[in-house]
Amino acid sequence: MSDEKKTLYERLGGYEAITAVANDLLPRLQADPQLGRFWAHRGEDGVKREKQLLIDFLCASAGGPMYYRGRDMALCHRGMRISESDWNIFLGHAGATLAKFKVPEAEQRDVAAFVQSLKKEIVEGGT
Repeated sequence: MSDEKKTLYERLGGYEAITAVANDLLPRLQADPQLGRFWAHRGEDGVKREKQLLIDFLCASAGGPMYYRGRDMALCHRGMRISESDWNIFLGHAGATLAKFKVPEAEQRDVAAFVQSLKKEIVEGGT
């Protein structure tokens, strides 16, 4: 199957690859001096559940065979006071994770476009 016919899920390497990205990205975010506050008072079980929801969301959104059972992005980020600065730091970590896994440029662009499409639902006052 040509790359043009493959879903982003397939082009990224499927479930295992997306799980590896989540396993790398979440600890980066948690360890960040500015973003770590979002996980400061979360129990290990809650963080594991959140990670699985992230994996399911990414897989389903990229055209994979997963079903996302979580809440929509606006609802699950409401009241978190995620700022433009938080968003930009997140993007830096996401980019570093994609680079670490040597995700090809075309797929990085597609992932970035998808993530940017969520900004208004995640960032308070995000445009």
